[in-house]
Amino acid sequence: MRQTMPAMTPVQMLRLVILPVMCAFMMVVMMLPTATLTGPALAGDRDFATIRDAARGQTVYFNAWGGDDKINDYIAWAGNELARRHDITLKHVKLSDTAAAVSRILSEQAAGRSTGGSIDLLWVNGENFAAMKRNGLLQGAPWAESLPSWRYTDAGALPAIRLDFAVPTDGLESPWGRAQLVFAHDSARLPAPPRSAADLAAHIIETPGRFTYPQPPDFVGLSFLKQILIETAADTAPLYRPVEEALFDAVTAPLWQWLDSVTPHLWRGGRAYPANYPMQRQLLADGEVDIAIAFNPADASSAIERGELPTSVRTYIHDGGTIANVHFLAIPFNANAPEAARIVADFLLSPEAQIRKADPRVWGDPTVLAMHRLSEDDRAGFAALPRGVATLSETDLGATLAEPHPSWMKAIETEWRRRYGSGG
Repeated sequence: MRQTMPAMTPVQMLRLVILPVMCAFMMVVMMLPTATLTGPALAGDRDFATIRDAARGQTVYFNAWGGDDKINDYIAWAGNELARRHDITLKHVKLSDTAAAVSRILSEQAAGRSTGGSIDLLWVNGENFAAMKRNGLLQGAPWAESLPSWRYTDAGALPAIRLDFAVPTDGLESPWGRAQLVFAHDSARLPAPPRSAADLAAHIIETPGRFTYPQPPDFVGLSFLKQILIETAADTAPLYRPVEEALFDAVTAPLWQWLDSVTPHLWRGGRAYPANYPMQRQLLADGEVDIAIAFNPADASSAIERGELPTSVRTYIHDGGTIANVHFLAIPFNANAPEAARIVADFLLSPEAQIRKADPRVWGDPTVLAMHRLSEDDRAGFAALPRGVATLSETDLGATLAEPHPSWMKAIETEWRRRYGSGG
């Protein structure tokens, strides 16, 4: 007996039409090459090719700290590569204080100079970035995460590439390198260095004239003060919020007590300080002090490699950890060569440039790239780098301490100048 099929509902008829189409679509997608699935990335690459074309022949005035020969040499190498590959001239404007460059950009803004600015790219982080963001001194549209080399980073693994001293970067600066405060000692003279703020104070008092730190506003000098404050403060929570004048004295009182106790026993009685950490490193090399401070875990190894420190120097950190951060590259709102500035930032973020920068024989600045995002060859390139006799392993570096909100940096500098800037 022949059976009669029940009539299909409209929904069933719609499924009958759509399902085969969806299956066919999925089969086509599965057969596509991987490159086709990365449409947005390829579109971004095409857009960046336009930027490359516009950048040719441009000159980038790169304002960056110029107090360390190895860093200056690295920037010179990058300039040669950019000239050869992209016809870009990189001019390193050597700064002693990044705040001076920020002030110049602010003056140009006040004068209505919205284009043709004197600075195209700036090495920056912390309070200087916060000041630029607060005053509208940065390129208005987010650009950093559209760089082709951004794909080699992982903000999930390293959140600090999107947070500059607790201030969101919002794509307005490109990460360039990582840093952590470290101490160096000559193991031949000081086999067991102090590993806390309290032990360091005792060491300074027991061995007068054998310790100093770079003079604020030097970045490393201020970072050292923040390190002592974090270690001695009764409550560190306020440090991670904008500084409040009503709380400043109470929060920072332990720092000033610590400094009051040690300053008379510092190198030259606390009446003079080295201008920066390379000068303090030289004091260690000359045997004038027992300890030097840097914001680069490979700094001592690099100096040993160059013959600037004895081979007996070793690096250490405090048992409770030390301050760590990421440093960045920013493009001012009125840059004269914004296209070429992006090309420079992208190159400096590339695996090739980051591998060279991480080499302690060159600079030794830790990378911001994520190893799992790199090619096998680039991972091998990082793996092959010598660690250096005085460089701590990632495990040995131990816990890191987050940078306080950038507003604390200026407040601490101002109070330090009032108390000790006239000679202790």
